[in-house]
Amino acid sequence: MPRWEPDARERLVAAALQLFSEQGYDNTAVAEIAERAGLTRSTFFRHFPDKREVLAAGQEILSRLFADGISAASADATPLTAVAAGLERAAGAMTPFNRELGPRLHAVIATSAELQERDALKQVGLAAAMAGALRARGVPDLVATLAAELGVLAFKEAYAAWVAADNQQELGDLARTALDRLRATVTELG
Repeated sequence: MPRWEPDARERLVAAALQLFSEQGYDNTAVAEIAERAGLTRSTFFRHFPDKREVLAAGQEILSRLFADGISAASADATPLTAVAAGLERAAGAMTPFNRELGPRLHAVIATSAELQERDALKQVGLAAAMAGALRARGVPDLVATLAAELGVLAFKEAYAAWVAADNQQELGDLARTALDRLRATVTELG
């Protein structure tokens, strides 16, 4: 077996989701995930510190994409317009692999309190990345925090719609629509 297999990270994620679905999260060992992926246990640990982190794969990349999109927004962009740019940047990087694994990922997370906790932490991390990028643009802290939280909600809603079997829309379009709906809802709060 070659030392460095191409797409090892994706293979590990796919293998973990298969095993978690088949035998449960708690009953799955790292060695089994590596074996199912056709890789070694040490390769697993090169990519992930533990099996819980497999399901948060890509969080760092997604956080960076959100922040990069926000940073690249025009100088006169409102905070939510900048967030929309971040959502668009992240949506553009999502692949068919992300779409295929979405429903299985959601189902596996729903089976474990530990995974639900990790998923919640992932959402916090994504919001922190967006808020940080907004603050770097000079947006006041509270406004940056609120705009980032709306961005996370919009992305979560859009992603759930994107992975639905009957969906025909692009993730970027769904994210824009979700953010617009949240923006309108905030104005209704009074």
